[in-house]
Amino acid sequence: MEKKTAKNIRESLTSDCSQCFGLCCTALNIVASSDFSMNKPAGTPCMNLRSDYSCQIHSQLREKGFKGCTVFDCLGAGQVVSQVTFNGQSWRENPNIRKRMFQVFPIMEQIHEMIAYVAEVLSYDITDDLADKLRKKLKELQKLTKLDADYLLSLDLVMYRFSINELLTEASDFVRRNSIEKMQSLRNFNEYNHARADWMGKKLKGKDLRATDFRGAYLIAADMRNTDLRAVNFIGADLRDVNFSGADLSTSMFLTQMQINSAKGDVKTILPSHIHRPSHWIH
Repeated sequence: MEKKTAKNIRESLTSDCSQCFGLCCTALNIVASSDFSMNKPAGTPCMNLRSDYSCQIHSQLREKGFKGCTVFDCLGAGQVVSQVTFNGQSWRENPNIRKRMFQVFPIMEQIHEMIAYVAEVLSYDITDDLADKLRKKLKELQKLTKLDADYLLSLDLVMYRFSINELLTEASDFVRRNSIEKMQSLRNFNEYNHARADWMGKKLKGKDLRATDFRGAYLIAADMRNTDLRAVNFIGADLRDVNFSGADLSTSMFLTQMQINSAKGDVKTILPSHIHRPSHWIH
């Protein structure tokens, strides 16, 4: 698989709400918080969901107390469940599929997330052996998206995640090592490891954090204005309210739209090609 093809796969994983039956507004459990102004049990349609599956307060979600809705991104899982898994049948038109459709949605979301990560890695300069292993995983994951609901509900996603995470870590370490060597850094590789670190609210404005490992790190409300974050591994990191204004995230690894939607930034923030600049950053 060419790098360009892998990059196209990664960039194609975007949500198309017009082809989805409002699954993020129905299937998920919502707990009242600063991100949501109400409680909503899983499987219960949001009170703002229209009959055509659009949101009646879409343009005012943040003002109405639904900030979390503007953050969420399913990576296209919603339209696949709606149009492929259930062949365009709506849970409103066919109540018999309602429960299974809502159960399949978060499973498909996780599959799409794994596809996104694997495709992204295949667009990097990595070893041929690692690329071969990842290509096989990508084909397996792509096949899963076309299977029926019963099969998807029986999947052991933990097994898939474990094997893929090992490959993603290996790829990330390879890319970061190469970046560190090019920087001719005096620090050793382990000094760039801040996986699962608690850096909540940390002042990092203008820092050179290239090639840092922030896997699963808590970076909530950290000040990363004008920070160099190229070749940084952000997989699983909590980026809520991180200030990325003016930061360079152009080659940051494993960033998702949801992570960026939860953060802060501006027109000077440099993002990877598969990430769209959130509309609330501009206002």
